[in-house]
Amino acid sequence: MKNYNYTPENITSLGQDEVFVFGSNLQGIHAGGAARTAMRLFGAKKGQGVGMQGQSYAIPTMQGGVETIKPYVDDFIDLAREWDQTTFYVTRIGCGIAGFTDEEIAPLFDEALDLYNVRLPESFVKIILDRRKSRVAENNL
Repeated sequence: MKNYNYTPENITSLGQDEVFVFGSNLQGIHAGGAARTAMRLFGAKKGQGVGMQGQSYAIPTMQGGVETIKPYVDDFIDLAREWDQTTFYVTRIGCGIAGFTDEEIAPLFDEALDLYNVRLPESFVKIILDRRKSRVAENNL
């Protein structure tokens, strides 16, 4: 089984080619949680709720259900594929102030798990791997 590198629980500094990926709101208010950390430490800009900002990347999570988050996660995954010399540390986006569970958000990052330059929270990795095992088991019935 592959060894996975996880996003650290508490990130306070980044290397030159590293990016902090956090859950945001479309207004870019960044008032709490990882969004506040992104603004204080990693260059997130007040008023920008989506995309690259300094050494951070915002994925909006406060605008509706999980289905409204997926397009933003897909855009992030496309960027991570292009920026393959950059390491992206995805936080538990949507699982704090936005109120989603890891089980709701983790599957959105299924494709990201296979990218060598994306680190996911350990809880997301376990959920994605469990879902993949379940699909394989179902296909083998």
